[in-house]
Formats: sequence, structure tokens, C-alpha cells
Amino acid sequence: MSLVVSDTSPLTNLAAIGRLDLLQSLFGRIQIPEAVWLELNAGGRSWPGRNEVAAADWIVRHGSANLALLTALSRDLDAGEAASIALALEISADLILIDESDGRHQARRQGLTTMGVAGILLLGKRRGLIGSVKPLLDDLRLRARFWLSQSVYEQVLAEAREFP
Repeated sequence: MSLVVSDTSPLTNLAAIGRLDLLQSLFGRIQIPEAVWLELNAGGRSWPGRNEVAAADWIVRHGSANLALLTALSRDLDAGEAASIALALEISADLILIDESDGRHQARRQGLTTMGVAGILLLGKRRGLIGSVKPLLDDLRLRARFWLSQSVYEQVLAEAREFP
């Protein structure tokens, strides 16, 4: 089983469309830093995915041990992204789930393999866990208010062999 760390965005967006279960089906256990848990509870409200993450015994929360790395990463990234990358490096994760371009870029610079929500959906289709990516992408855009450029939307549909 591979070690997978998740930032906040994949959790909240998949939960918003009712497909957080894909993470467990695809990866088994998911590791998250405490900063991601705090983001799920930010502003005194419960964000999509908060209750699901709280109830999921397959999502493991971690404190961060490498404070110097966390501080360095926090200069350019938000707390969840910085802590997710730091945790992925600390535990030698095989994959980090992260959507924001700055976070993905920094994770790759650190030698990490990244995947975002669209990649998770594609992998889910390839493994037969979902029948069609298009309705889920549409839900991400409409219900979760997930920003996905038209070119990326069309590229994902092409990779899924689903044409509009």
C-alpha cells in the first residue's frame, strides 16, 4: 500500500460532490497534517468534508515535526499546502493530493509526485470505480465551485474518452 498525503482541496471538493469514498477505494489510508484539519474547521464553520474526515478511520492526522521546512514552505503557500508538502516529505509519501498550482509546483520542486481532483476522477474511472467523469466534473464546477479551466476540462474528458 502506498503512502498518500492530502491537502484540504481534494477532501472538500470530493466531499462536496459526495465522492470522498474514492480516496479510500483508490488509496486505502490517507495521511493529513493537522493544518488541513484546522482548515476544515476554519472560521468557526464546518466546511464540506469536515464531518466525513472526522468519522473516517482511514484518514490519519499528523502533527508536523520539521518546523524549519514548514516555516520555509509557509512563506509562499497557505498553511494546509505547506504542511501537506512537509508531511509528504517527512514520511516519504508516494503521492500528494493537491490542487492549487503554486502548491503543486512547490511539491514537484521537492521531488514529490502530485495528483489533483481531476486526476483522482480519471484514476477512479480507469479502475472501474466510476462510470463517467463528466457528471462529476460538472458537479465540481457547479456544486463545489471548483475552478477548472475549459481547456483542462476538455483535456480530462478526452483522457477519459468522454467527448462533449
